[in-house]
Amino acid sequence: MPYGTLYLIPVPLAENTAAKSFTPYLTDTINSIKEYIVENEKTARKFLKEAGLTTPQSELIIHDYGKHNRADGTGDFFKGLQAGNDVGLMSEAGCPGIADPGAEIVEKAHRMGIKVVPLVGPSSILLALMGSGFNGQSFTFHGYLPIDKVERSKRIKELENLAIKNDQTQLFIETPFRNNPMLEEILKTCNPTTKLCIAADLTSETELLQTKTIEQWRKKVPELHKRPTIFLLFR
Repeated sequence: MPYGTLYLIPVPLAENTAAKSFTPYLTDTINSIKEYIVENEKTARKFLKEAGLTTPQSELIIHDYGKHNRADGTGDFFKGLQAGNDVGLMSEAGCPGIADPGAEIVEKAHRMGIKVVPLVGPSSILLALMGSGFNGQSFTFHGYLPIDKVERSKRIKELENLAIKNDQTQLFIETPFRNNPMLEEILKTCNPTTKLCIAADLTSETELLQTKTIEQWRKKVPELHKRPTIFLLFR
């Protein structure tokens, strides 16, 4: 029996933004699937409802791939696929596999010869890059920078130098409750003429997406505490 297909299903980035986040094809797909691998079951069930799921949720098989369940392995997650059933993979927010542990599921699916189909949806990283005005042909996403203040400052300077040397956009993130210290360190470390784009709360009513020089940001520093944010540096 041929294997099923693993569909990578994007999830909204913010509250009350489902209508911005799914396509008719996505809605059709979730209504043809009854099994999901998810990072957060509560978030997943809420989104499926918002996206137009007509299948009773009691009939769904949900595999929780949260951080407390990964140590047990992923064998059970693939039984449905091996039996020929299509399965959806969902992150807690945004696109599965992009700055997301779901990449491990996708990698294993490829090793097993299972077809993988990514669906269209919001990625905060790409939305930030699109809206920054920075180089979209050469860019690097670095994920989280060091927590140690000295190491973090050193890394920020390295990224600034890479942006200048390679004409390349440098993207990174921080845990939302540490955004303000991160921004403070960026403004203290970088040259006044270096450009910084701050992309916070993307797709939401409180969205902030602005590009300014470091000197300009120093004059009016935004409040970023607990706001999902992407930082982008460019020459």
